[in-house]
Amino acid sequence: MERYAMKQLEEWYNRKNRKPLILKGARQVGKTWLMKEFGRTHFKYTAYVNFDNNKNMANVFDGDYDIERILMAINIETGVKIHPEETLIIFDEIQENPRAIASLKYFCEETPEYAIIAAGSLLGVAVHKGVSFPVGKVDTLELNPLSFREFLQAIGEEGLVRLIDEMNISLIESFREKYIDWLKKYYYIGGMPEVVSSFVSERDFTEVRRLQKRIIEMYEADFSKHTSSNELPRIRMVWNSIPMQLAKENKKFFFGKIKEGARAKDFEIAIEWLLDCGLIKKVYNVSKPAMPLKAYTEFSAFKLYLLDVGLLAAMSELDAKSILDGNLIFVEFKGALTEQYVLQQLIAGTEYTPYYYSETKSEGEIDFLIQKGTDIVPIEVKAEENLKAKSLRVYCDKFKPKTAIRTSMSNYREQEWMVNVPLYVLDKYLKK
Repeated sequence: MERYAMKQLEEWYNRKNRKPLILKGARQVGKTWLMKEFGRTHFKYTAYVNFDNNKNMANVFDGDYDIERILMAINIETGVKIHPEETLIIFDEIQENPRAIASLKYFCEETPEYAIIAAGSLLGVAVHKGVSFPVGKVDTLELNPLSFREFLQAIGEEGLVRLIDEMNISLIESFREKYIDWLKKYYYIGGMPEVVSSFVSERDFTEVRRLQKRIIEMYEADFSKHTSSNELPRIRMVWNSIPMQLAKENKKFFFGKIKEGARAKDFEIAIEWLLDCGLIKKVYNVSKPAMPLKAYTEFSAFKLYLLDVGLLAAMSELDAKSILDGNLIFVEFKGALTEQYVLQQLIAGTEYTPYYYSETKSEGEIDFLIQKGTDIVPIEVKAEENLKAKSLRVYCDKFKPKTAIRTSMSNYREQEWMVNVPLYVLDKYLKK
């Protein structure tokens, strides 16, 4: 399975001022596989240390931060030769050993020649519990579920991927129905590596849903394992409310939809916990679509999404037939899946931070805003080919953006005031 993050790992390794790398991401997005595969394909040796229930290595880091002593212990633990030019050192589930996290500072300062990648699914939670984080002494990379292009690559549609990479618009249009068919399947399957791998080998949608439910159950088990009994009900309520929140026409997160009388302050910790685990994504509203967008962030107004469109479909109990045949159940929910999909492609396939824009006294909303160079680019999301873009038109008339994008199932075409970009090429188009 090809992951585009492999190229980012290569770029990290070749930096002159390379620091230990922390690979972030939720459980089950493929961090362990990616680290080991990078070691297998780019190094002679890989020294893999998993800190989960590893008393031997816990004792090693309970001592001082003598790096030579630690390296010798890694050699003994793994039986692998430790050499700066030939060995990749992997620290997995590093959140289980706070002192191992702290040691990355000393690896950076004293032995920068060693290639070290650390990963931890609950690292953000651990840091917020008081674990000392080596700020400025590590590089970071976030791994997300497979993007649509990675999904196409995994299922053997390299030709379709190549057309997108080349932005060969005329040929992309020739294979439009094929792209749309796979896109709808992606809405159901999503990008969790285990689920995609199962679909590649079995082509069984029932097994896809079984695996998705198992992953969701695993996440929900983490709620009770790693949170207090006081916070647990709130985390569950926020988590379970997200499909309903996204199904609304106005997708802003309303606390009153969790339960009657709910207030923001009662659920702030629950939301932060889910964000720290990488299980949800948060997109803030901006009060003004101007440079820099970050300066106009409204922290009290935001939308919450899940980490994966397939898991959103599973939590919403949409069956494959609903999505593929486009029956009435899917029609009611397709906007939520499409917006979730677009967010994932923005996060996984571009370097932009997405925001959204909604005026207080207006029902119109721009689904996403990104800051591209010196331009603020509005993106309106359409689930099918209903191309009435009233909100986008009002926005363009008012703010006169240099570029405005409507993304939909329709073909690529440029109009006087905006460009329509097919959903399946959006991330690549934005990289132009």
